[in-house]
Amino acid sequence: MNPLAHRPFVKMNGLGNEILVLDLRADPVDVPPAAARALARPSVLPFDQAMVLYPPRRAGTAAFVRILNSDGSYSAACGNGTRCIAALEAQATGAPHVLFESEAGLLDCAVRADGQVRVDMGAPRFAWTEIPLSRDVGDTAAVLVPGFEQLGPASLVSMGNPHAVFFVPDADRVDVEGLGAALEHHPLFPERANISFASLTAPDRVRLHVWERGAGRTRACGTAACAAAVSAARTGRAGRATTVTLPGGDLEIVWREGDSHVLMTGPVAHEFSGTLTPAMLEDVA
Repeated sequence: MNPLAHRPFVKMNGLGNEILVLDLRADPVDVPPAAARALARPSVLPFDQAMVLYPPRRAGTAAFVRILNSDGSYSAACGNGTRCIAALEAQATGAPHVLFESEAGLLDCAVRADGQVRVDMGAPRFAWTEIPLSRDVGDTAAVLVPGFEQLGPASLVSMGNPHAVFFVPDADRVDVEGLGAALEHHPLFPERANISFASLTAPDRVRLHVWERGAGRTRACGTAACAAAVSAARTGRAGRATTVTLPGGDLEIVWREGDSHVLMTGPVAHEFSGTLTPAMLEDVA
């Protein structure tokens, strides 16, 4: 029998970004890519990202978090998923402050009285080796991507995962699926990239559509919202406090000046809970 069978799960979302939570702290087992793909099937438990909780590796943290996309690939960061697990942990412990560790580093979370969750996403990284890119492109704030020059320069940044943000006149009129799928796999991005199309609707508001690496088009992406807000400020389009509007709703992003950390605040929603069955994990190969 698959070792994941009969494990509890929680299905949540952050602004429509579909999140599956598997808490394996009591009895850790590996979640292979094939298992993630099996669970993400439309007839099973479709999700954009799975947040898998393992016993903490560092003192003071609630868990070590491993993140899988719906295609079975791994990600080091997921802002909406982090808000979801922070809300669950705060509910379980009664403590509004939660600290997790992921491959991207520490994730400091605070659950407010109104249910909104704030996550310190850490500092953005701009060096081409840190994003990473396949070559030195000079100033990563404005990069013409070969073959896609018609889109204008992209702002490239890592928020624990690679992002390319294109500022366009009207983000609602962009072929997100066609362009996103092609750009995700562009040779410039050796680890693939999250592709965002952003437009400024006010000095402190950004409209955003996102093609997520390993998940496709999603209703919201927390790290992409952070990348877009940082890119807007970095290129002089906006200040350091921005409301980012995605198809699923709004995220409040602050790029703190003192330590360069990015604070993301937004809601979470609990959909349902259950137990994984052997049938859900069929055809795992």
